[in-house]
Amino acid sequence: MKLLKDISLFISAFVPMFVLILVKLVVDIINSNLTFNILNTINLITLIFLILTGAVALFYCKRNKESITKITILSAQNITDKHFLGYFSLFVLFALQLDLSLISEYCAFVLIMIFIAIVYIKNSLYYINPLLNLLGFNFYDVQYSKENDKTIYEAKIFYKGSLDTNQTYYANIKNKNWTFINKKQ
Repeated sequence: MKLLKDISLFISAFVPMFVLILVKLVVDIINSNLTFNILNTINLITLIFLILTGAVALFYCKRNKESITKITILSAQNITDKHFLGYFSLFVLFALQLDLSLISEYCAFVLIMIFIAIVYIKNSLYYINPLLNLLGFNFYDVQYSKENDKTIYEAKIFYKGSLDTNQTYYANIKNKNWTFINKKQ
């Protein structure tokens, strides 16, 4: 189940790029630059599927409240922008440069996405998620304590807005690589 959630976060990170590619493909078809053939139909269906999968999976991860924990933020560092420009270059490369109407470039696109997925998931790069950033979330590296527990824990947390230190929040802590804070107390 953890791998499925990790893959879902990976797909959600690329939803804005998939939307750009979909728009490019649809505009090219409308302007008669491309025709409806098998590959373009597969592209359209795949892009729509990935966009919906990423959005639904992200919504599920955000709304899943199976283990809400009351935490106090001891320190918080916003790390949203650390790797964003490098990630943005991937958007430009894929959305503008690849011609996915060619089988060779479509295969290259799929292989590159698989390689990126392996690196993304293996290295827990969940904070590189432009969709969450576009939706107003920031990604924080935090130290926190749980209610009635003096132990100091570390986690990477998505939060819409800015986190205040020495404040109490409700979080869905599943692992130290990523979680969402649902609301402030």
